Amino acid sequence: MSKIQLSHIDKFYGENHVLRDVNLTIEDGDFMTLLGPSGCGKTTTTMTIDDKMVIDADKAFFEAPSKRGLNLVFQSYALWPHMTVFENVAFGLKIKKMKKEEIEETVMRALKTMRIEEYRGRYPNELSGGQQQRVAIARAIASSPKLLLLDEPLSNLDARLRIDMRAELKRLHKETGTTIIYVTHDQVEALTMSTKIALFKEGEISQIDTPLGLYTNPIDLQAADFIGNPRINFIEAKGAFDGDALRVKSAFGEYVFPHETLKLDEEIPQGREFDCVLGLRPEMVDIYTGDPHHKNTVAAQVYANQPAGSETLVTLTVGDTEFLAIQTGLVEYDMNQNVFVVLHPGRMNVYNKETGRLIKYAKTKHKAGIDD
Repeated sequence: MSKIQLSHIDKFYGENHVLRDVNLTIEDGDFMTLLGPSGCGKTTTTMTIDDKMVIDADKAFFEAPSKRGLNLVFQSYALWPHMTVFENVAFGLKIKKMKKEEIEETVMRALKTMRIEEYRGRYPNELSGGQQQRVAIARAIASSPKLLLLDEPLSNLDARLRIDMRAELKRLHKETGTTIIYVTHDQVEALTMSTKIALFKEGEISQIDTPLGLYTNPIDLQAADFIGNPRINFIEAKGAFDGDALRVKSAFGEYVFPHETLKLDEEIPQGREFDCVLGLRPEMVDIYTGDPHHKNTVAAQVYANQPAGSETLVTLTVGDTEFLAIQTGLVEYDMNQNVFVVLHPGRMNVYNKETGRLIKYAKTKHKAGIDD
């Protein structure tokens, strides 16, 4: 068991307040990603493992690395250049004075897990970047750590290798059950591998959620803008509470959102109109060349068409409002072509423009063909 707790962390570098009362609990077996832009405080932490303090910078206390039960994998591979793959992975086990036969078995098990056993006799300079990163991970898991900490481990790899390594890390987590903390600024890595994500913003954790929860319902406008590629559409709107419902008007028309979809942690007077923002993911916009006679149909015009191989990015306008849609496959539209778009209010977010906070949840699941 390896429950990790980060408790009331504040960290200063001179007058720069880099961490602000950070609190986070990571349960046994989690793949927790610390996600955020560079310089937001992801890597600066104080930590306890299994209720035991291992690092406390304020008290100048550091548990000996060999007793922490964790292993690290860095952005740089940090392999010994004069040692073979086998010797690199075996190094820590020799320090622990394991028997030769046990080291052989343990190292080969780690190499097989990372699918690099055929490279056991090679030196790092004879390996590709992806192979070297696999060696670094094999070395980290060889001693069966309680916790595996990976700090931007894939950032030096090319796009294809990053995809391959994401698959390997996800499989590794599933097979070993090791608790993993993964630090990255890459939202794709976070969304594809994690069981939970802690989103950092300016030294604070703004949201902790599953990948689906974070993508579907970002807690504020800044989180919504950061998560998703292509980025979410923000549509200016006016809102007013009418009884238990929220009534929102925009260039797309008027929508009424029932009480059960609302997040009412802010006091907004009944009946008073206020500025709000609709959040609409590009993949949630359906485009038709003929009127589909759907209740949420809006007439639109094509501004630009960008075929991108497996998908087509279409920029549309409704009046003065511009927004982006994604269609699967290659689809050709003419500039200024008149089309119809179907929008799904149940999948929209609504934010209070003044505070930036989420006030209406989107559905996390939907069925094709169902009006929502």
